[in-house]
Amino acid sequence: MLALLSEFIRNVGHTITVIVMDKDHMEQPRSFLVEPGKVFWSLAGLATGLILVVLALLLFTPIRFSLPGYGSLEMRREAIENQMRLQSLEDSLRVQTEYVTRLRDMFLGNNPALDGTGSSSRTESLPAAADLQSLPLPLGSEDWEEHEQPALGFDLLSVAPPTTSPASTPTASYLSALSFPVLPPVSGIITRGFDARTGHFAVDIAADVGSAIRSIGDGYVVLADWMNDGGQVIAVAHADGYISVFKHNSSLLKRVGDRVRDREVIALSGNSGEVTTGPHVHIELWQNGLAQDPRAYVLGW
Repeated sequence: MLALLSEFIRNVGHTITVIVMDKDHMEQPRSFLVEPGKVFWSLAGLATGLILVVLALLLFTPIRFSLPGYGSLEMRREAIENQMRLQSLEDSLRVQTEYVTRLRDMFLGNNPALDGTGSSSRTESLPAAADLQSLPLPLGSEDWEEHEQPALGFDLLSVAPPTTSPASTPTASYLSALSFPVLPPVSGIITRGFDARTGHFAVDIAADVGSAIRSIGDGYVVLADWMNDGGQVIAVAHADGYISVFKHNSSLLKRVGDRVRDREVIALSGNSGEVTTGPHVHIELWQNGLAQDPRAYVLGW
């Protein structure tokens, strides 16, 4: 083989005759006129074509994802999601640590919320509503203090007097006022509470994906859409300025403008959105623009 290749190299630029015959000389020999230069150029072109085909397969087909060290867009997106989830978990862990610390101090009689007479000088009835003044203030609303519970800042809102009596309007006669405490809109346990200082104007309820989410009262759907952080979000406007919001749903069963009744199923729980730590329902309750702690309004929370 090397001898044949050397003959081709020595005769580049010339035409040579190649005689082909079988080993036992049983068949008639066949001769071919060959130009070694053209043979080499043909082989080089074939090799170049094969290289281009391989590169095209690696660059423009899913085969490139199998290459070591190649990160896909999906992998990078998942990495960002995992980082955001980790940050949320750290925030939840900090709140839970504060909660456990307050419980321990209460059981040991070291609760700083007790005054010298042995009675509580704080108005909050839940340990999770502890004083967070010593904690760093994260990025969030600059007016978080206005949402501290109880958030009854009606004197802060400039509201024009109604031109007609409420009883004469169709909405007032149709929508029944919310009767607090209302039944829980979804079955589950609270994994994170209301915290105005950190901008968490809600409670998180751990629930299986597909759990029914019910309206807390009569109202109209004012928002039913996808949001980047909250996933499938639905909001219902009720009488007396209340708005209930439910985030991270797997599907929405109502559209904007739909009329809903008390305890009517409006969505199914899920784990949608970029900022989520697992299957749960993020529940907010607002009145006249101020966030309310849903735990004070829902039976059993």
